[in-house]
Amino acid sequence: MAEFRHLRDQLVHKGGVWDLVIGSFEDPHGAEFTRDVVRSPGSVAALPLLFDPEGVPSVVLIRQFRPTYGEYLYEVPAGMRDIPGEPIEQTAHRELIEEVGLIAGDLEHVFSLKPSPGMTDAVTELFIATNCVQGPSDRKGPEEEFMETIHIPLKDALSMVDRGEVNDAKTVVLLLLADRMMTDQDSASR
Repeated sequence: MAEFRHLRDQLVHKGGVWDLVIGSFEDPHGAEFTRDVVRSPGSVAALPLLFDPEGVPSVVLIRQFRPTYGEYLYEVPAGMRDIPGEPIEQTAHRELIEEVGLIAGDLEHVFSLKPSPGMTDAVTELFIATNCVQGPSDRKGPEEEFMETIHIPLKDALSMVDRGEVNDAKTVVLLLLADRMMTDQDSASR
């Protein structure tokens, strides 16, 4: 496969979490080219997967205002890896507590999502949280202060994806992975 090389970054803007750079690269023929790149520390997202006494799966989502789109979106609890050196599992635990007040008994890393490779180096580490117990939430900022917590059956959340009501990439991927996990468990138990 042809080799590309990253040569350097020119800082355009240093933000609180993200930096905007002009990245210089070299193509396989030795020609230099540039791309605008948002450098990110990455993020985590965790889908709380709960079960009723009959074993029927349900999930906890949030509905929060996203200024970038000017609308409310349904999402899984998530957040930036904004504490240097913090392990991704610890960040996921912290975000679950902050946003929905859930303490995960088990947290399984299921996927590393590259949500927008044309503009950022961000990677979102995806987790499924099970054996959750309720604790106090610790919401921060106006979006979290006014967000709703929604506890619904997994099948209903998947129907919301089918209808386009849930269209956030990390949330769609986690719901589909949870559904696959449940399908695989059902097949294995037969």
